[in-house]
Amino acid sequence: MLDQQIVERLAQRLDEAERNKSLIPAFTRDYPDLTIEDAYAIQRAWTRLQLSRGRVVRGHKIGLTSKAMQNAVGISEPDYGVLFADMFYPDASAIPFDRFRAPRIEVELAFVLRAPLEGPDCTLFDVLNVTDYVTPALEILETRMHRVDPDTKAPRKVTDTISDNAANAALVVGGRPIRPLDADLRWIGALLFRNGQIEETGIAAGVLNHPANGVAWLANRLAAQGEHLDAGEVVLAGSFTRPVDIARGDTFHADYGRFGSVSCQFV
Repeated sequence: MLDQQIVERLAQRLDEAERNKSLIPAFTRDYPDLTIEDAYAIQRAWTRLQLSRGRVVRGHKIGLTSKAMQNAVGISEPDYGVLFADMFYPDASAIPFDRFRAPRIEVELAFVLRAPLEGPDCTLFDVLNVTDYVTPALEILETRMHRVDPDTKAPRKVTDTISDNAANAALVVGGRPIRPLDADLRWIGALLFRNGQIEETGIAAGVLNHPANGVAWLANRLAAQGEHLDAGEVVLAGSFTRPVDIARGDTFHADYGRFGSVSCQFV
């Protein structure tokens, strides 16, 4: 494990990069043996900095939920980050593009909890029992680190991404609220359009065979840190499309068929 002083210093670097809209070198450039637990320690230190400035935790996000993505980065489990209240946008929002540097967007389902969810031994059925409703969502990804180092040309590693709050920046929630037992969530599909042109399609079973499995994994992972998911939290369960680059002026529309749609424009 990294020394706590190093952890705090790296969290400060992330914080400065976000506030300055700048990119910093990936941490694994200087710390090639950075572990997943080191990365989460940095993320927690960064989260404490945000809370000290008055930001409020409203939920969590889960990433790297597909086997293809896990194999590509050499891990065997998803990752997670924190959602703050100021990251949320309602459906059909005009989102300031200047808030970001190099954003990308993904299609997901968001779980809204009506009761706390705690691990260990949390299952898909526990998740469904405490979920108030599920709704379509778009996750906006951002990076505070170089995706590819400009000098070495080495790509960032998964531990860099975890340190960087799992690359989360914002989300848009909308569409039809779905009671968790009113549909087979595995078969919810979506069409993602950019400026009227279809960019991606996907189906929710791509998230660990059932999106609720991701939420159960998160509850169990948090339990190892003595943490849990609170009532009222929003959990982004994981993307079932690849990330799509965003440019100023782009309008995105995700059509979930009978489960509604969600959209936004970057202005």
